[in-house]
Amino acid sequence: MFLRARERRKIVPPASIPSHITKCRQKTFNRIETTSMTGIILSGGKNIRMGTNKAFLKVGGERLIDRTSRIFKELFDEVMLVTNSPLDYIDHNCVIATDIIKDKGAMGGLYTGLFFTSGEHAFISACDMPFLNKAFIMHMMECVHGYDIVVPRSADGLQPLHAIYSKRCIPSIKKVIAADNLKITSFYRGLKILEITEDIIKSFDPEAKMFINVNTRSDLEHISS
Repeated sequence: MFLRARERRKIVPPASIPSHITKCRQKTFNRIETTSMTGIILSGGKNIRMGTNKAFLKVGGERLIDRTSRIFKELFDEVMLVTNSPLDYIDHNCVIATDIIKDKGAMGGLYTGLFFTSGEHAFISACDMPFLNKAFIMHMMECVHGYDIVVPRSADGLQPLHAIYSKRCIPSIKKVIAADNLKITSFYRGLKILEITEDIIKSFDPEAKMFINVNTRSDLEHISS
């Protein structure tokens, strides 16, 4: 299933940066005037630990899905929601897609999102990340030209569900899905990757709250307290 939203603006990437695997250690401030990037929200989890659809939980009086959608619509001309419960999101003005390859978790959602996106790159986020940092995402967008993947590396390691991916990743993703290797970073080998280092992350978000997600009711209570 695939439903496309209304018109999109065209966007042009910033000036070229080196195309080898690199660690981004300083801020860049190249203004992106236009971009063909899509914002993709993954909302296909089974929510076993939570017992309910996490996307509709409220933090600060706002549902997680509404918060993420609002930020994405400020950043991207096309917003896509990948979900296996499309009727739950019928009131959302965005592209809705369901998994092409079923029961492959976040990897399947990433594959589906990149397959259907109209642009060359897409920013991927889970639906349960209440503290997304708009300025940091914009910084990632400014760094994307010449890379297949732009991914932050925090103190906890790589953050592959808060990352930018090129459609050039699709063949590699398809291969690891076929091998049932569903760890998100399993397809990274051989691709052009830019890692955003911890010092840059802290300059936008000293506590790295933007990578927090809500997996349990305890997480929700802690975030809401």
